[in-house]
Amino acid sequence: MRRDLLSGNFMARIAGIDLPGNKRIEFALTYIFGIGLKTSQKILNDLSLDPSVKAKDMLDADINRIREYIEKDLRVEGDLRRQVSMNIKRLMDLGTYRGLRHRKGLPVRGQRTHTNARTRKGPRRAAVAMVKKAV
Repeated sequence: MRRDLLSGNFMARIAGIDLPGNKRIEFALTYIFGIGLKTSQKILNDLSLDPSVKAKDMLDADINRIREYIEKDLRVEGDLRRQVSMNIKRLMDLGTYRGLRHRKGLPVRGQRTHTNARTRKGPRRAAVAMVKKAV
């Protein structure tokens, strides 16, 4: 654990992420990319730790046990992000339908695009009025 000088909170650092100290450890672990609630609960169950303890109240030994478990058994953060991006790049290189949708920035999983899909397509482009040239 380390003391954050600005906020005065105790923060555990696992996989390069500062876990929020004021949250229960089962929810604090979900701040790590690749760990959801079920995985967090499985980690705590396998290590026989109490999920209701706040992250700032965890012992250093318990934090180290969690850190070692994650490093040994799970792919998280940078490695997982790299794997996901390589999978998408492979789809694009192969020219699959999903790869083409990724390349064009359109929804990949069959959603409609006539309306909606603004998250993938970005903001609407303003309709450009045709201006007649003066002769």
